[in-house]
Amino acid sequence: MSGCPFIGRKYKLNELSLEDNTNEDESQDGINKASKGGLIYGDYLQLDKVLDAQELQSQKKGNKIHDEHLFIVTHQAYELWFKQILWELDSVREIFQNGHVRDERNMLKIVTRIHRISIILKLLVEQFSVLETMTPLDFFEFRDYLSPASGFQSLQFRLLENKIGVPEILRVPYNRRHYRDNFKGKENELLLKSEEELTLLGLVEAWLERTPGLEEEGFNFWGKLHVNIFKGLEEQFQAAKIKPDSEDKEEMIAELQKQKELFIALFDEKRHEHLLCKGDRRLSYKALKGALMIYFYREEPRFQVPFQLLNSLMDIDTLMTKWRYNHVCMVHRMIGSKAGTGGSSGYHYLRSTVSDRYKVFVDIFNLSSFLVPRHWIPRLNPSIHKFLYTAECFDSSYFSSDDSD
Repeated sequence: MSGCPFIGRKYKLNELSLEDNTNEDESQDGINKASKGGLIYGDYLQLDKVLDAQELQSQKKGNKIHDEHLFIVTHQAYELWFKQILWELDSVREIFQNGHVRDERNMLKIVTRIHRISIILKLLVEQFSVLETMTPLDFFEFRDYLSPASGFQSLQFRLLENKIGVPEILRVPYNRRHYRDNFKGKENELLLKSEEELTLLGLVEAWLERTPGLEEEGFNFWGKLHVNIFKGLEEQFQAAKIKPDSEDKEEMIAELQKQKELFIALFDEKRHEHLLCKGDRRLSYKALKGALMIYFYREEPRFQVPFQLLNSLMDIDTLMTKWRYNHVCMVHRMIGSKAGTGGSSGYHYLRSTVSDRYKVFVDIFNLSSFLVPRHWIPRLNPSIHKFLYTAECFDSSYFSSDDSD
């Protein structure tokens, strides 16, 4: 038999079943609570406000341009996600500030929320592809209606930069003026307040400074590492010197000399302070020690969560840089070398912000410069493998010394 299988059967629309179907349809067993009144989806999300918030300037001027709607929705979506990032960021800063980081469960909260921020940023980086479905000619049709509005005026993005820890002194001037001059009234006050608050960078720095095992009277990680590195380098120098003369030998000795100079600089606290003043370093000398210790002992149970945090902080910096770069490319594609709608140099200004000066956790990236053979890393007490990481209250046997911090 061929043809439609439903021919000849009586289909009961109201019962949503076939007449010959004797089995109950479990998909229809639910109860429609919405019919009884109370909170509904649209009210909960206040969709009447959200979905009515797209006001096309071109339409107001009597010349409705189709793609302006996409432009508005995309930027509103950015601002909503910026709000969520700030929500997560403020919660993380609060945990650090209140000293709750000593609780391992709160450390996991911090890592989870920082990771969430990085996932949101990944989404925002990809969101440029939606805007790029609009051609430069499409954008040109309504661009003049936007002036003098500018993406630089995004208060939430400037708050995000400040709360993460972008140094004010390293910011690129906007039209030769301080960035805050582009904001007035309450917005300017909020930016000023955010500059005075403890940043994520500052809070992470204080946390790293408490890394157990840094104390000279205790495990003395830094002192032992110093001895091991220069002892190891000297052994490599001696091995290279006894090799037969060749270009490879000269290159090996030259490379070893570069490594030696790198580590001499690493253990020079005054040099670090000088670089800190110049803005080439972000973390204090003691915090850098803690970060490197976590980096070297990342496979130990007690250091795995802190290492995840350091990785996630680098993810944030990486994704913020990618976001800036994608923004630069999109602007260049849309308006070429024209001035921005807010009066800036447009592409040229944005391009100047894609650099390490806007990276907050650049010192963590640079930790890879100081990788050494495993046998150069000071050995920990074997009992450390039995315990999870906590930020405070360590048993002295873990480090063969009294590490009470």
